[in-house]
Amino acid sequence: MKKATVILKSISPYSQSRAYDVPKKEKENHGDYEERTWRNRCHTDKDGMVYIPAMAFKNCLSEAAKYLGIQIPGKGKSTYTKHFEAGLQVVDNVPLGIHIDAIQGEKLFVPSDGIRGSGKRVFKTFPYIPDWKASIEFYIWDDTITEKAFVEHLDGAGKFIGIGRFRPRNNGLYGRFVIEKITWDK
Repeated sequence: MKKATVILKSISPYSQSRAYDVPKKEKENHGDYEERTWRNRCHTDKDGMVYIPAMAFKNCLSEAAKYLGIQIPGKGKSTYTKHFEAGLQVVDNVPLGIHIDAIQGEKLFVPSDGIRGSGKRVFKTFPYIPDWKASIEFYIWDDTITEKAFVEHLDGAGKFIGIGRFRPRNNGLYGRFVIEKITWDK
């Protein structure tokens, strides 16, 4: 097993869209409900500090492996996809050092059912984080994933896949990042 401690820095804004179920107050209209509850779309710890879920980075790398389709040297047409899906782990959520009350909102006119191109639209407010920087620990269990392959896939993940709502993989602009530093423990 190898451990890569990586410092990533955003190159585009980041937004979250966690599902939540807060009951409406009696006689509360959609606009008032949205204004009261939109911060619930953030992932927060018990102290109200915002974090990026560990699985966001794990899934980002798995998606990058599929997207890039890089073949494993000496293994014919085999790619790294299954190795990143099963052989990589991010254990801890990634704190952003921002309290939920300090989060900015971005009010957008979006499909009410969340499906692009569907009929009815409503105003919703999404968390908007203009920039972030974080340290993430990646545990690499599969020896097929070399240091070079990991860096290549993480670089591609930051450029083409992204994290959060409205990321490049979902035809968006947010959630892109670059690698600032990598430290390896073996």
